[in-house]
Amino acid sequence: MLFPIGDENIKGGHKPIFSYSLILVNVLIFAYEMQLGDRIGDFVNTFGATPREVVAGNNLFTLFTSIFLHGSFMHLLGNMLFLWIFADNIEAVVGNIRFMLFYLLGGLVAHAAHIAYDPTSIVPTVGASGSIAAVMGAYLVMFPKSKVRVLFIIFPFKIPAFLFLGLWIYLQIQSGIGSLEMRGEQVGGVAYWAHIGGFVFGVLYGFIKRSAPMKQQYQNMEREYV
Repeated sequence: MLFPIGDENIKGGHKPIFSYSLILVNVLIFAYEMQLGDRIGDFVNTFGATPREVVAGNNLFTLFTSIFLHGSFMHLLGNMLFLWIFADNIEAVVGNIRFMLFYLLGGLVAHAAHIAYDPTSIVPTVGASGSIAAVMGAYLVMFPKSKVRVLFIIFPFKIPAFLFLGLWIYLQIQSGIGSLEMRGEQVGGVAYWAHIGGFVFGVLYGFIKRSAPMKQQYQNMEREYV
């Protein structure tokens, strides 16, 4: 398994204020979740997005609140790692407010894809994965040749972003197709169609931002490897 640990960062552009602030907010909310003890189930049921409830027009606010909740420490760690690696370049190019709106809208599109997969589900959905998948989709289009530093077992090396992200979405699609036969439950606790929906939205957003002025802007930015 390839484990990402860094990428080529843009030097210049907008400061990644929201990219890093989102990490802090998610960590703080998870810390709050952990101190709830036996009440955590009620908390997740209240603020997680349950497809059947959303389809009925109930608790629509959970489409946003669920984006900031996580089910376990590893769930949080994985999401925040991907957010830390891929989000800052996007924010540097599109700007702070536009990035935050894109992030939230990516989460909504991811929810829509998951709900379309199983609108009768009573399992609350939590996690930033859909929004982060949108970030990854945009990154694939906007920075396809950027080098992603990965670990294979204990060996670090670099691969182009289009290979890493292409492999990631291929695995999500394979798992999503496999989950169609098990509709009615989250396979392995993972909402694959939310990932797919968010990623597709990000790809479309990336193509929009690859307009001539925007393309010239980020191609002229100096890059440094971190």
